[in-house]
Amino acid sequence: MGVVLLGFTLVTNRNPSSSFLLDGVAEMCGCGLPSANFSCRQLALTRLNLMMSETRATYSRRAASKNTEIKKDQELVVEEEDVAESKLAIEQIRNDPDRLQSMTVKELREITREMGISVRGNKKDLVSALMDSLGDEGNGEEGISSAEKIGLPEVPSKRKGVASVLVEQKIESSEVISEIPSKTSRTRNKSVKGITQENSGTTVKRSKTSVQKETIVVQGAVSKAGLGLGADHEEPWTVLVHKKPQPAWIPYNPKVMRPPPLSKDTKALKILSWNVNGLKALLKSRGFSVHQLAQREAFDILCLQETKMQEKDVEVIKEGLLEGYTHSFWTCSVSKLGYSGTAIISRVKPLSIKYGLGVPDHDTEGRVVTVEFDDFYLLTAYVPNSGDGLRRLTYRVSEWDPSLGNYMKDLEKSKPVILTGDLNCAHQEIDIHDPAGNRRSAGFTNEERESFETNFLSKGFVDMFRKQHPNVVAYSYWGYRHNGRKTNKGWRLDYFLVSESIAERVHDSYILPDISASDHSPLGLILKL
Repeated sequence: MGVVLLGFTLVTNRNPSSSFLLDGVAEMCGCGLPSANFSCRQLALTRLNLMMSETRATYSRRAASKNTEIKKDQELVVEEEDVAESKLAIEQIRNDPDRLQSMTVKELREITREMGISVRGNKKDLVSALMDSLGDEGNGEEGISSAEKIGLPEVPSKRKGVASVLVEQKIESSEVISEIPSKTSRTRNKSVKGITQENSGTTVKRSKTSVQKETIVVQGAVSKAGLGLGADHEEPWTVLVHKKPQPAWIPYNPKVMRPPPLSKDTKALKILSWNVNGLKALLKSRGFSVHQLAQREAFDILCLQETKMQEKDVEVIKEGLLEGYTHSFWTCSVSKLGYSGTAIISRVKPLSIKYGLGVPDHDTEGRVVTVEFDDFYLLTAYVPNSGDGLRRLTYRVSEWDPSLGNYMKDLEKSKPVILTGDLNCAHQEIDIHDPAGNRRSAGFTNEERESFETNFLSKGFVDMFRKQHPNVVAYSYWGYRHNGRKTNKGWRLDYFLVSESIAERVHDSYILPDISASDHSPLGLILKL
């Protein structure tokens, strides 16, 4: 056909007297008339022009498709190169933190974004926040692991927005991500080829295979509980993210899952606990201060973990930290400066104060403060993490946990005990988004979970959040890596453990997942006196 078209162009445009080719075309087009017939020649000409147009359109579509594929490949290569460069830059900073001082503000802001650190301010603030986070890497055991605390966040494909990350079912991992349906903001249209979900103007399409693998968990239970809240990236904790969900499990929503406030004539005490992951950095640059927390929650006592304070800095911090909370008690690590650290800040004066467990081998890292009140003892603890490679696992389960459990039982001989803090253990599968994938991760090994059961729960101390919410999937820690908060891939590592004798006096045990100034969220307990 290409030859015919070329010949036709030559005959009609350059040699009108040559008619044999046009005659052949006319015959091919079905005229069957002599070449002298002008109408037939015109018809042949019209049909050839049509064929030429179709051929050119086909070639154009193929070329455009090829160009699109080349462009997509180029974008993918550029994206991969950008990720590789980001990883290299962060790795270089880990190996040589002093490089931060020579970087520009623009470069520092890019690094904080890549590392998932939310920070505002000048160069000094940016360097301080990055140095603080790199300090976690140097410690090597704080939180889940150095890889979780400091790492390159997972970069989603440009073809997927945040909303699609939250609602898309990934076939390869068979991860169930179930959303609470909203009657007002969610429509679901089913077809043979797949499902289209619309949420706040965002449309996400999924294949039929994906739909078959997805499980929307206990919609009936959610409806009965009155949880008609549209779950999206602004409240990711209301999305059930778990790789092995049970039929009765529902996601945590403190807006509707907390009991009504106590009457004004009911005497009660509100205690808050928070792993701040570096108090100085929190106060300087993370956008939510302890003072704001006091204004919002009106707590009576605040327990802090992982303050990373040194003794020389405590007095300065104490003076301007909180007005009206005149009683504060701090313990700092002396074996490794700028590491660990705990504190209790109270507007109620305690009867006595004690630092540590009374065991020299355990008391050099500033991990426990105990205060005594009229009706109970209150402990804040930052339990050692087993660390990268589980190098402190044996110490943790055979020495530290038994010592803490025995210490609490000794105190309980006098009066009930409340333990709060980062206990660095997700006790059950409901307490971690990926139980199968973390069997040998610090904080979820069988040894740590058994130790948690043996040294605390079996000795009569009650996990108050789990008692109040037996089937609720709630987390208190989200690693910076992979943007854990945005996708709600978290762990429940922070607890209130209460002596069984006063468990019924607990009015509320809750988490504040919307406060994201640390990789841990605060948690609270209201005790009726």
